[in-house]
Amino acid sequence: MTAKPSRRTAITGGLAGLVALPMAISGCSSAEATSHIEEHGVAPQPFAPSAPIKVAIVLYDGMTALDAIGPYDLMNYVPNLTMQFVAISADPVRTDSGLLALTPTNTFADADQPDVLLVPGGPSAATMSKNPEMLRWVQGAAGEATWVVSVCTGALILGGAQLLEGRPATTHWIAMDALAGFGAQPRPDSRIVRSDNVVTAAGVSAGLDAALWLISMLRGVDAAETAQLCIEYDPQPPFDNGHYGSAKEATRADAKALLAHALKR
Repeated sequence: MTAKPSRRTAITGGLAGLVALPMAISGCSSAEATSHIEEHGVAPQPFAPSAPIKVAIVLYDGMTALDAIGPYDLMNYVPNLTMQFVAISADPVRTDSGLLALTPTNTFADADQPDVLLVPGGPSAATMSKNPEMLRWVQGAAGEATWVVSVCTGALILGGAQLLEGRPATTHWIAMDALAGFGAQPRPDSRIVRSDNVVTAAGVSAGLDAALWLISMLRGVDAAETAQLCIEYDPQPPFDNGHYGSAKEATRADAKALLAHALKR
């Protein structure tokens, strides 16, 4: 398939009520080459090697920086791929820490139609899932995009845009019940879920895995492996508490308390 050419763009830059006990979560299953990926339906065809690819990464106040910057950093090493950071306005977006700000390259009014739409999550995702301007643009962009991707609670924004109705999907463990409220079929055991051209990733760090897998779908495994090596993505966490199902009860309680505080920032 083909995509319209564009110049390379220089990148410059509350979930109220969700802190309830999430659905029961067990350990993730794995499969060679597509570890932790659950797939349904028909995936889009890969782009031709010479076809340019446009990616739009949505920004909004209260988002989690790594949800956007992780995938951005990997895709920055994909040939003939351009990215835009898009937001409601051109003002810098304050991330969930309250300290770090990201600068949009484009507003919804002047952003290119993306081939890949990526929506990050954050403590304010539930609020943004009800924002008419956000939902209107996401719906429109998703309707013409080849791939629609969410990271973490960005899935709630896809849900608010009526893009997850009847679809299996995942999100951060704290938001599984909210995800079901949008008519999605929550997959708490899956790190990445593909339903046709809609891809949802679990919390924060899963965005890196989703982006790496997506690159393989866009440009092939060789391109994905090259991008992986460029950022030396070789995760070897010193602790085994990254999934709700394997975390200790005390760790779960501490995490819920911290997330509740984040929701109030």
